[in-house]
Amino acid sequence: MANHKSALKRIRQTATRTLRNKYQHKTTRNAMKVLRDSTDKKEATTMLPKVSSMLDKLAKRNIIHDNKAANLKSKLTKHVASL
Repeated sequence: MANHKSALKRIRQTATRTLRNKYQHKTTRNAMKVLRDSTDKKEATTMLPKVSSMLDKLAKRNIIHDNKAANLKSKLTKHVASL
């Protein structure tokens, strides 16, 4: 266990950030799942920019890698185009 005041604060900050990152990542994964399962092109077309934005935010905050975000966006865009 940490003894320094600054180390204790760092532990608290890390726990808070981890929780926030997990929430954002899970929310994005659920949104992607809904988008993949949708069969209505109009609904999927309106949803795609929101999901893309979520992926960009995850990549910007280093929760996922930039290339992974790009690959996921590409796959989702192809899916929506094929509807």
